[in-house]
Amino acid sequence: MLLEPVLSRFSLTLLSIFALSLAACDRSAPDEAQESGASSAASGEIDRSMAGELLPAVNVTDLEGRQLNLGALQGTPVLLNLWATWCAPCIKEMPMLDELAGEYGDRLRVVTVSQDMGSAERVASFFEQGDYENLPSWMDPETELGFALGGTMLPTTVLYDEQGQEVWRIRGDYDWTSEEARAAIDAAIAP
Repeated sequence: MLLEPVLSRFSLTLLSIFALSLAACDRSAPDEAQESGASSAASGEIDRSMAGELLPAVNVTDLEGRQLNLGALQGTPVLLNLWATWCAPCIKEMPMLDELAGEYGDRLRVVTVSQDMGSAERVASFFEQGDYENLPSWMDPETELGFALGGTMLPTTVLYDEQGQEVWRIRGDYDWTSEEARAAIDAAIAP
């Protein structure tokens, strides 16, 4: 029956939305602590338990409607960040990720993917207000990427090597200006 695949996809989308909402950050101020039991690793710590997993071949869309298949991003290490405009820790990380992208240039591709389910205007306004110079604005309004990464909390950032294999991930906010962050990235992308 033709309706079954549509219902199945709709069910997966609803399940993904539900999982993300349970594990996602709240609207509290960025400086407030946030607890989550959604992962085996503590929030804000490097987790290598998924090392070797491939970058999901999920299509994301930019504000102009162009699509990018993330699975095609091989040849350069990728730092993939899932975020949302309503997520206070996500908002706190964005300037640091923009700075990081500028520092690493062509040696590391920083890809931020909004998990906002609303219109592109909200994401466009956020990027305009933030005046980010080094971050492209990708969106995944159906949260397929969040589901592909295990229905994870926001923010979640995953580092992939140049072959598209996961090196490590961080669930929750992280200080991307720290020496620990630079050392972890440098160790993974060194020639």
